[in-house]
Amino acid sequence: MDHDGHGVGTDLPPFTLERALEISPDPVFLIGSLVALALYAWGVLRLRGRGDAWPIGRTLAFTLGLLTVVAVTCTGLNDYGMVLFSAHMTQHMVISMVSPLLLLLGAPITLALRALPTAGRGGRGPRELLVAVLHSRWARVISSPLFTITLFIASLYGLYFTPLFDFLMGSRIGHLAMMLHFLAVGLVFFWPIMGIDPGPHRAGHLMRMLELFATMPFHAFFGIALMMATEPMVDTFASPPASLGVHAVEDQEAAGGMAWAFSEIPTVVVLLALVVQWYFSEQRNARRIDRAADRTGDRDLADYNAYLASLHSRH
Repeated sequence: MDHDGHGVGTDLPPFTLERALEISPDPVFLIGSLVALALYAWGVLRLRGRGDAWPIGRTLAFTLGLLTVVAVTCTGLNDYGMVLFSAHMTQHMVISMVSPLLLLLGAPITLALRALPTAGRGGRGPRELLVAVLHSRWARVISSPLFTITLFIASLYGLYFTPLFDFLMGSRIGHLAMMLHFLAVGLVFFWPIMGIDPGPHRAGHLMRMLELFATMPFHAFFGIALMMATEPMVDTFASPPASLGVHAVEDQEAAGGMAWAFSEIPTVVVLLALVVQWYFSEQRNARRIDRAADRTGDRDLADYNAYLASLHSRH
């Protein structure tokens, strides 16, 4: 599919699901996804080679996460995303909200910490560097709620409602940079909320839910603003190619509907995941308390009963 100097498709036929799913590889995302999958597979095989288990569910989640990235960047959808607001918004929502969730459910940091070899005494290998990064001031900053929530909201309003969006959409490189940014923002935002991989900030389950809900109104309002606008809000999609047979405002309404829907669906998925994590965390705590009681023979309870008996004997 050819594009003119501004990256706008001049000969794209009307959008259909079949055309959107046609293979149209982006080298950066295709190679990056294959490398990430190869590294993850190496980690899993290394663990199994020494007799350690790794949940198959995590492997499937990580693989599906990479597949969603490829699905929106290495298909015809990527071409339509240069000229159709609805196609672009589909890319944005999937790569910033669906792909990060699946990738993080794969626990890649935990896998790396378990699979990477430990350097000798006084050495500093890849595992030690990863640990240093996780404990660095930089990691504390980018995983703090103030930073992640602000970044997530700014990626919507600060991008689409300023000239920056039209500037980036003026070229394939700018569009690629935008997609990479969306993926990075999603990973940074959901990393502390999911709480699967280790990190500097590990708030309680209730606080993580509040962090999740904090962005919902902003995300929903963004979608509603696009749906209710009576004229194109970004120049890039103001004049779709005639070959597409699409009206700009109607396409923008579809994009707004996509943004609004994705403010709800992933939120429900994350909320369910947090509730499940919370339940199993409480179960682990209960088992730990029971084991401690078994080791001590309920000594604390016995001591307390003895104390009550002594008080009774005084009377």
